Amino acid sequence: MSQLSTKHLLGIKNITENDVQLILETAANFKEVINRPIKKVPSLRDITIANVFFENSTRTRLSFELAEKRLSADVVNFSSSNSSVKKGETLVDTVNNILSMKVDMVVMRHSSPGAPHFLSRNVKANIVNAGDGTHEHPTQALLDSFSIKEKLGDVAGKKVAIIGDILHSRVALSNIFCLQKLGAEVMVSGPITLLPKYVESLGVKVELDVRKALQWCDVANVLRIQLERQQIKYFPSLREYSLYYGINRKMLEELDKEIVIMHPGPINRGVELSSDVADSNQSIILEQVQNGVAVRMAVLYLLAGVK
Repeated sequence: MSQLSTKHLLGIKNITENDVQLILETAANFKEVINRPIKKVPSLRDITIANVFFENSTRTRLSFELAEKRLSADVVNFSSSNSSVKKGETLVDTVNNILSMKVDMVVMRHSSPGAPHFLSRNVKANIVNAGDGTHEHPTQALLDSFSIKEKLGDVAGKKVAIIGDILHSRVALSNIFCLQKLGAEVMVSGPITLLPKYVESLGVKVELDVRKALQWCDVANVLRIQLERQQIKYFPSLREYSLYYGINRKMLEELDKEIVIMHPGPINRGVELSSDVADSNQSIILEQVQNGVAVRMAVLYLLAGVK
């Protein structure tokens, strides 16, 4: 198979295992490209892509923009903070106005779950979900799986613990779907107040003791505490969270094996990870960032071929 089964990337739940494998294989080719002295290819020379971000972003936005420019696409950047959205313009009107300027593809981040799905039904363009509320973040899950495969040789059969704020995390949900499609075992760990009530129905193990989760896993994907999404207090203080769920060097040295440490960023140093863990040889956090460009190049390239 050399083509995706869908014209949009709205979430990992909506795509097949073959789609995931194709994206990862294509990303491996683009990883080789971005490590060349000349990093650009003319693959999307005739394509115009709009980055439409209704939420703040650093890594994801820069990663998509760099991926688009590496593919030689024309790029339009849109920020809601200085747009007509502030004057009351609707989402569909905003995007349709952008598309009327002959834009072929929209990369969108929005605070409302399902916004990219709604958009895909109402506009004529390929839609890439760059994160919708607490729902999904598909390209982050794809780059995480790519990074695990690159580090350990395969994802199938590996034990991956997702640790931290599962309740508010779109990264966690997309990772669960992606890892399971690729044959990994998944465990979630964190304070019981930060675990969704439905989480066991997703076919994952649940462990409240972070030390037991670390002992079980081959890979620990540690998530940020998303204070900006929390309307009430889910734990007494960041200091107490760090005390019970923060991962430090001593905890890793107590394990009878060496595990891989991941984090989607940005890191709250001293809260979910200590600096000596984040910067250690076991960490592949910076490799994740680099792999994000290759994976997003693969997604954009493959979607451009599906009309």
